[in-house]
Amino acid sequence: MNGLKLLLRQVSNENRTFWRNPAAAFFTVVFPLMFLVIFNLLFGNNQIDVHGGVTDESTFYVPAIVAFAVISACYTNIAMMVCGARDRGLLKRIRGTPLPPWAFLGGRIIHATLVALLLTAIITIAGALFYDVDIPTNTMPALIVTLAVGAASFCALGFAITALIPNADAAPAIVNATVLPLFFISNVFIRLSDAPGWLLAIGDVFPVRHFSEALQTLFNPYETGLGFEPWHLAIIAAWGVAGLLVAVRFFSWEPRR
Repeated sequence: MNGLKLLLRQVSNENRTFWRNPAAAFFTVVFPLMFLVIFNLLFGNNQIDVHGGVTDESTFYVPAIVAFAVISACYTNIAMMVCGARDRGLLKRIRGTPLPPWAFLGGRIIHATLVALLLTAIITIAGALFYDVDIPTNTMPALIVTLAVGAASFCALGFAITALIPNADAAPAIVNATVLPLFFISNVFIRLSDAPGWLLAIGDVFPVRHFSEALQTLFNPYETGLGFEPWHLAIIAAWGVAGLLVAVRFFSWEPRR
């Protein structure tokens, strides 16, 4: 069987495993929608200034929750699933099978990216139906590119962070500690319109803020251009390359002792 068929079969296997795990499906799919509803109940009727005019704050929270969902699917889930599989000895056993390592890892990346695209569609449709947020048809090509770059980069970072996690029990604490604070300082959970300069500077270092702001441009109803944000995409991609290099160098197939 050639490599492509093995990769597609691995993607199919990852998909079945994911949807047969109710907890994983719930937290990945339902959790972002819960945040979307809660934030819009609290802040959705406020008016905010965006580039080109004024709009409801719902227009901010739909792309913000898309960013949260993509990062959760591609960074958080991959890191936790890999650590769990490593501790159970699954990775070690797979390493000894004819399945190429790249097919196994590629299957996880592709599946995570597909889940991220599904979540983006669900959140965007929910925003259009319940909060009158425009579907970004004019900037759709830029949206696809941004999602692809973001998903690939956060998948790479998800594999990279496993090098710092000693075992599956420590995975939730370490993974959440590395990403949850960034959601609060990166225009995801809170719109930082009057934040201190030093806090904005910290957020600018990491890819979460750049991913969120690139999505904000794409969902801006007054956007007249194609919506591409080369600077934000470059920083996201740079973090992805760094994560890939760390993963290649330090990724472990065997349980940590």
